[in-house]
Amino acid sequence: MAIGWYLVVSALIFVIGAAGVLTRRNPLVILLCLELMLNAANLALVAFARLHGREDGQIFALIVLVVAACEVTVGLGLIVAMYRRGLPIDVDELNELNG
Repeated sequence: MAIGWYLVVSALIFVIGAAGVLTRRNPLVILLCLELMLNAANLALVAFARLHGREDGQIFALIVLVVAACEVTVGLGLIVAMYRRGLPIDVDELNELNG
């Protein structure tokens, strides 16, 4: 398959994730959409690495996966802490983290 198809799928997944981040109010859905965006970037990295015959893109994609796992862990911890304190889970109503 040509690299263009991989990039089209990657761009489509990224746009779906970006639309979800911009339109949703639930923090869990926002985290899932961020994961979609990161996976789209990983697909593009692996496609370019395969095109050039090098492993750099695949190694960088693994690093991005580790960062994404850490991001989800911290995000879920924040959501659980907010739920236990009785704070609103709606993203638009949050004002506790303003500083």
